Amino acid sequence: MKTIWSYALMFACVASPATAGGLNLAWTKCYGEGSPITNKNFACAANTGTNVAVASFIPNMTSATVNGNEIVLDLQSSGATLPAWWAFKNIGTCRAAALSATSTADANNLVCLDEFAGQATSGIGAYTIGVGGGANTARLVVLEAVPASALAAVAPNSEFFALSIAINNTKTTGTGSCAGCTTPMCIQLTSIKITAGGGNLDEIITNAASNSRITWQGVVGVTCPLKPAGTPTWGAIRSLLR
Repeated sequence: MKTIWSYALMFACVASPATAGGLNLAWTKCYGEGSPITNKNFACAANTGTNVAVASFIPNMTSATVNGNEIVLDLQSSGATLPAWWAFKNIGTCRAAALSATSTADANNLVCLDEFAGQATSGIGAYTIGVGGGANTARLVVLEAVPASALAAVAPNSEFFALSIAINNTKTTGTGSCAGCTTPMCIQLTSIKITAGGGNLDEIITNAASNSRITWQGVVGVTCPLKPAGTPTWGAIRSLLR
């Protein structure tokens, strides 16, 4: 098993030209792997298949004690309310089991590094519909962590895979289907908090590196005008998990 410091050396060897820290989001594969897909069109004529969004980040800090990430994504519909097709996780929602998150990176990645070397566990902490009073919005919070024996190393100028969000197509058509699959949506990777021991050892990233927004069924308006309800504090995230 590679040590933390051997990973740090690997980062130095594969680092791309200097890039400011930030967030990336793309459909299907990590943004840095090239030819990123930023819009996903689906005919909404099948109940099978899965749509995968991949979040990644470029840190500003160097650390060998990273024990997890706190990841926040915001969603906004082009309509006045969030479609039932996008109502996930919570009891009584139309597609409660259609959303999942995983910390397993694509083994074929050549650029995006697997920060936790396959040892992280992740879970959806909350999926809150109507963020900040916006009936057409939702906020997804995902937490991932590794044990103390598997702390990770990160360094600037390298892009790290954060997690994959999978949205399956169940209940899209036919009896019992959920309306709203064809409604345009905007999805934004709002923030990633890299936890490395607390206090000034952590880093919160909120700006885009190359692209932190993706769309579903075409652009929402002209510029995907997502207006998330601010960057959440860790205290706010914890309150969602109670």
